[in-house]
Amino acid sequence: MSTESAKKRKTKVIRSDGGPVEKEPRKGRGEGDQENKSYSEEAEVDTRDPAKDYDLYKKTCEDLQRLMAEIHELKSKGGKDAAVEIDERRIQSCIHFMTLKKLNRLAHIRLKKGRDQTHEAKQKVDALHLQLQNLLYEVMHLQKEITKCLEFKSKHEEIDLVNVDEFYKDAPVDISKPNFTLNDPHQQTLSRLDWELEQRKRLAEKYKESQANKEKIMKDIEIKKEYLSSLQPRLNAIMQASLPVQEYLAMPFDQAHKQYEIARHLPPPLYVLYVQANSYGQACAQMNKASQPYGRDKNLTVAIDGDVEEAKALARPPEDSQDDESDSDAEEEQTTTRSVFQKRRRPTLGLQLDDKRREMLKRHPLSVTLDLKYKVDGSVLHLYCYYLMNLNIMTVKTKVTTTTEMSVAISAGDLLSPASLLSCLYPGDHGKKTPNPANQYQFDKVGILTFGDYIGELGHPYVWIQKLGGLHFPKDQPQKSVIADNSLSASHMETTIKLLRVRLQSRLALQKQFASLEHSIVPISSECQHLFAVKIISRLIKWCAISYEEYVALPFTQHVIEADMAQETDLFFSALIERGTAKLHVAIVLNPGYSTIPPIFSICLNWKGEKSSRNDDNLKAIEAEVNVYFKELLGPKPGHQLLTNQVQRLCMCLDVYLETETHDNSVEGPKEFPREKMFLRLVRGPNRIKPFKYNHPQGFFTHR
Repeated sequence: MSTESAKKRKTKVIRSDGGPVEKEPRKGRGEGDQENKSYSEEAEVDTRDPAKDYDLYKKTCEDLQRLMAEIHELKSKGGKDAAVEIDERRIQSCIHFMTLKKLNRLAHIRLKKGRDQTHEAKQKVDALHLQLQNLLYEVMHLQKEITKCLEFKSKHEEIDLVNVDEFYKDAPVDISKPNFTLNDPHQQTLSRLDWELEQRKRLAEKYKESQANKEKIMKDIEIKKEYLSSLQPRLNAIMQASLPVQEYLAMPFDQAHKQYEIARHLPPPLYVLYVQANSYGQACAQMNKASQPYGRDKNLTVAIDGDVEEAKALARPPEDSQDDESDSDAEEEQTTTRSVFQKRRRPTLGLQLDDKRREMLKRHPLSVTLDLKYKVDGSVLHLYCYYLMNLNIMTVKTKVTTTTEMSVAISAGDLLSPASLLSCLYPGDHGKKTPNPANQYQFDKVGILTFGDYIGELGHPYVWIQKLGGLHFPKDQPQKSVIADNSLSASHMETTIKLLRVRLQSRLALQKQFASLEHSIVPISSECQHLFAVKIISRLIKWCAISYEEYVALPFTQHVIEADMAQETDLFFSALIERGTAKLHVAIVLNPGYSTIPPIFSICLNWKGEKSSRNDDNLKAIEAEVNVYFKELLGPKPGHQLLTNQVQRLCMCLDVYLETETHDNSVEGPKEFPREKMFLRLVRGPNRIKPFKYNHPQGFFTHR
């Protein structure tokens, strides 16, 4: 019992700034009532300095660290007195923990008070802001009412009255009443309105008289129209009777008249193209009056195709008409049936997007066809020109027809294909992207990624076909509407037609050359025989077309790729030239602008190891002979024999390379490549360059 009473009388510890302070033992109830002292931490927060509490917190943490370290050290050492010292330090540590707890409570109390103060301030600000908004709303309402009052207009203000001076000058005195109205604006306005009414009555009478005269004139016009309409059948009969004469004189007036009638319904870009192409054909015919005294150029034909009625309906404005009761009943029945079907089957989002894409890519019902005829063999290049109404661009499809059946070479498959026939007619004009910058925003709305996915159906939107239609799209400043310009079309028509003719001629010439090259025959015209030696032993063994990826994968074409001289739009070919054990592998880049832009040859020789222009200066010189000095091989204009002449020069240079090689005397037997040609010097310079230049008519080879 004594121990329990002693525990009950144990003193309490009060934490303060300086540390623990022991309280006196509890007193009786009477004594407690007398003193009646209370302790509140919330009140203490106001009297304590937060900075000092923070310093006390750091000092307490340091003391705790020190006491823990001492306890750990005493435990590690052991000893008889260690337990007593450890208990003392534990007691001190407990006191420090109680100090930390008090500091934590004080911090939470400070935080709560801060939040309460912030909330009170926010409520005050919200109340003031609400009052401000109410006042602003009242101000806005008053301003609207003031504006309404200021903007109020009477009906008479809409009437355009004569000015005051003319009113007093022209109006009679019984209406103007100057004695009363000069000093009274209200009476003046009433008098001016009376004068306006009087004038309008007079004008209404004049209008009736004019209307009667108009009806009389309209009757006379109708009589004359009937007379003119009766002349039309007679004129048609005369035109029909003159058709044989028109055909004989090559003057198809009747056909041209029909075309001009249809041309009225063309959209502006196609109309500009049709007019300018016709004008160019007539100008060419005037320049060749000796052969074409009448009519137009037979090598350029312009025609309009398509549904004329649909074009007329497209151009016709929508008419607002009131139907009869029977029509309205039929429409109601149709709407009810449609609503039933719509409830049963609603279109999905994908179907709606497909419809929007079709509407976006819709072509005009009419199109313009240009036929360019090649004089030599009668081949024709057909250009089908279309206009996309919503995109405001023109597209073109191509087709080539030949009078004779040409031997189709496997490697010539892409020469006359619509995808590559007119590619890069002008540098960089691939026809795979729309030239109108505004179209990209239209594509984003309907989910079209690229226009290239629809080229096969719609045609290629080349830049040159836009210019022939008078359309120009500035890239830096996209415009909403681009108007067709006749002058732009006229300035590009002649150059473009000439380029189209040259492209057709070059592709037809390449078609024939590839057919011979695939049969290991290098066709050389008689005009170009002097460019080569009489006897060339190296022969073409293989000729085939390769893809861009295959060309890039070849190790001896990397210098061409690095120089950016091979693009995906070019045509790529591979050839193999042999003489004995020597094999010369050739990779050719054929630009779409051949023969204005020469082909580029890369070679690799397999003989006594693998050699290329990167490790053999003589092979680099051979590449220079065909790539750098290509002008010597153009032959007669327009230079369509360039490719075969380059291949023949490669065969000749390979002979020179092999025949000028030194013979190994340690090997018995005859030389593999005996010297068949004449050379002034076998090698020259530190690089030991061989003589690859052929001199005609001397017939020997020299250095450049």
